[in-house]
Amino acid sequence: MSTIAPCLWFDDRAEEAAEFYVSTFREGGHDAALGDVLRYGESAPKPKGSVLTVGFTLDGQEFIALNGGPQFTFSPAISLMVKCKDQREVDWFWDRLTDGGKPVQCGWLEDRFGVSWQVVPTPLYALLKDPARSEAVMQGLMRMTKLDLAALEAAR
Repeated sequence: MSTIAPCLWFDDRAEEAAEFYVSTFREGGHDAALGDVLRYGESAPKPKGSVLTVGFTLDGQEFIALNGGPQFTFSPAISLMVKCKDQREVDWFWDRLTDGGKPVQCGWLEDRFGVSWQVVPTPLYALLKDPARSEAVMQGLMRMTKLDLAALEAAR
């Protein structure tokens, strides 16, 4: 179990979101699982028996999805990063996570629940570490929506 588990505050779609994230990672060949579901009781702000929280894990990282109400919404100030081994994996996660959501820029997207994600090919880190060529790579990256590893390597 993780020592730190990010809690994602949803209005009333925590269970749907957790199921979507788990199925996305599983279908993409990664470890993912749903955990415990806690429900509101008698004197709660939501109907008795409705979902309070859903635990889930993605690639060994534990998360909690909370149905807390409409008071708070997501912001790109916090995002979840998917480190992808290659372009095929970038394409898979990008297509799945933008389904019902929207692409942003530089590998960022907002999913159908409003959560911001970064879908990044891990070879990008090596391209950005080369001081002689990192500026060209960064300029190419800034013009992209979904990251294209071949184009970034060509920019280098």
